[in-house]
Amino acid sequence: MSALTKKRMALLPGDTGKFAGILSGFILLLAVLPILTMIVMSFSGASNLDFPPSSYSLQWYKAAWHTFVSPDASDVLSLGQAMATSLLVSCLTMVFATLIAVPAAYALTRCEFRGKAVALQLMSLPLVFPMVVLGLALLLVFDSLPFHLTTSRLVIAHVILALPFVVKNCTAAMLSIGSEVEEAARMLGASPLRAIVDVVVPLMKSGILAGMLLAFIVSFNEFTVTYFLYTIDVMTVPIWMYSRTVSSLDPTVFSFAVLIVLIDFVLIWALEKLVGEGGVSF
Repeated sequence: MSALTKKRMALLPGDTGKFAGILSGFILLLAVLPILTMIVMSFSGASNLDFPPSSYSLQWYKAAWHTFVSPDASDVLSLGQAMATSLLVSCLTMVFATLIAVPAAYALTRCEFRGKAVALQLMSLPLVFPMVVLGLALLLVFDSLPFHLTTSRLVIAHVILALPFVVKNCTAAMLSIGSEVEEAARMLGASPLRAIVDVVVPLMKSGILAGMLLAFIVSFNEFTVTYFLYTIDVMTVPIWMYSRTVSSLDPTVFSFAVLIVLIDFVLIWALEKLVGEGGVSF
C-alpha cells in the first residue's frame, strides 16, 4: 500500500487535515483576541494603557465597584441607573418581540397569502440594513411625533432589531410541527385558537425560548441605533460606557466590559442548556 493511499485512508469522513486544524485554530484566535486583550487590560496595574501591562492588579475592578456604589458627581447618570434602563428595555424587547414573532411565525409557515415572499424578506431586512441609517431614520420618525417618547422609543427600536432572530427561531420550531397535531386537536373538539395555544405553542417551546434569549442579548448589547435615540436621562449600559471614553479613555471601562461579556456568556450558556444547539437559529 502506497503512502498516498494510507494518507487518504487516514482522513475518514468528518476528519480534518493538519492544515485545516491550524487554520481553524488561527481563525478562532482572531475571534477571541479582542476579548482576551480586554480581559488582560482589565487586570492592568499601570496607570496608563500600555499593552501588555507592566504589572497586574485589581485596581480597576475596585474603581469600577466604587463607581457603581458611589457615582462621580460629574456623571449625569449613574451606572446603576443605566443598568436598570438596559434591563428594563431588554426585558420589554424580549416580551414584545416574542408576542409579535409567535403569530408571525405561525402565519408564515401555515398560511398562504399574497405577498408572503415579501413579508419574509421584510422580516430579515433589519439584519442587513445599515444601523446608522436605521438609527437616523427612527430618530426623524420619533421626533416628528406630536408626543415625546423616552424609554419606549428604545424598546420599539430594539424590537425591530431583535424581531428577525425571534421570528427565525420560532419559524424553525414551527417547521418541525406537522399540521396533523392541530387537526387532531380540532377533531377532539378544540377551537382553532385553542388548538394553537394548547398544542402548537407548547411544541414551539424550544424556538420561543431561543428567540427570547437572543432578543434579550441583542437588546442588552445594542449601541449604534441606541446612540441616536437615547436621552440624557435615559441611557443604556453601552451608551454609559461610551460616555466614559469620549474625552479620555477610562480604564474602568475594561472592567465593565468584562462584566458584560460574562453576562452574555451566561445567557448563551443558558440558551444552549435550555434548547440545545439544534434549536438555535442566529
